[in-house]
Amino acid sequence: MTRPFRFGVNMLTIETGEAWREKCRRAEALGYDVLHVPDHLGMPAPFPALVAAAEATTRPRVGTFVLNAGFWNPALLAREVATCDQLTGGRLELGLGTGYVKAEHDTAGLPWGSPRERVDHLERTLIELHRLLTDPEHQPRPAQSPRPPVLLGGNGNRVLRLAARHAEIAAFTGGRQSPGAPEGTLSMISADALEERVNAYQSFAADREAPAELNYLVQRVVISDDRRAAAAEFAQHAGGLTEDQLLEHPALLVGTVTQIAEQVRAHRERFGFTYFTVLDPCLEAFGAVIAELRES
Repeated sequence: MTRPFRFGVNMLTIETGEAWREKCRRAEALGYDVLHVPDHLGMPAPFPALVAAAEATTRPRVGTFVLNAGFWNPALLAREVATCDQLTGGRLELGLGTGYVKAEHDTAGLPWGSPRERVDHLERTLIELHRLLTDPEHQPRPAQSPRPPVLLGGNGNRVLRLAARHAEIAAFTGGRQSPGAPEGTLSMISADALEERVNAYQSFAADREAPAELNYLVQRVVISDDRRAAAAEFAQHAGGLTEDQLLEHPALLVGTVTQIAEQVRAHRERFGFTYFTVLDPCLEAFGAVIAELRES
């Protein structure tokens, strides 16, 4: 049975409290299912922003997309998660990743480990969070039982194995560290390489009792009658991918509203993605696509 679509928006900026609440209400009106907040310096603090988002809306879930595990101590994070889940009425989805921007750790005065060390810390965080949040004696208690669903983001084999074992949602970005560039500089992988990563995850998850939901973070949505021109513009930021490669890639959704809806369906068929998250500059453009998909 095909899993139904879900759609999220990653909220990157905050101007005023009222503007934030209005943006959340607009996302709800456009049909988004989840309001996300990332975990980067220079962007809104995730948990208070999610509480405000939930108070301004009634239907959407809220989620971190994704927390930088290196910023967090598991015991303190468990307190934040449980409190946020209570204050949002059990609407929290907990997204986690290793973190990939060394400069942010330097600014915060936090250690920046090797890739292996960062994945080790992510694994310890996942295990300890599950232990604490499912412990009946732990206070505060989350509203959801046994704990809020976990979304785990990453493309490497170790992270994909962790997602297969610990996460209800596996999230893919189609990015990788650019060779020779400062740590935290990402470039896109091709759609074929992304498909290989999804297939690797599926092999690691073969023994799961219930399949995970698969999420993809879309980088740009462009409503246009000239798909190739939009792909040519995006190619400047795509790490060497050609226009033809971009036109088949889920990172770029471009065309008329009907064409983009067809692309989303095609990506579900090819990759198994049913949960798509866009960045908030694409809020309105993708909102029209959500309406098209829901009506058809």
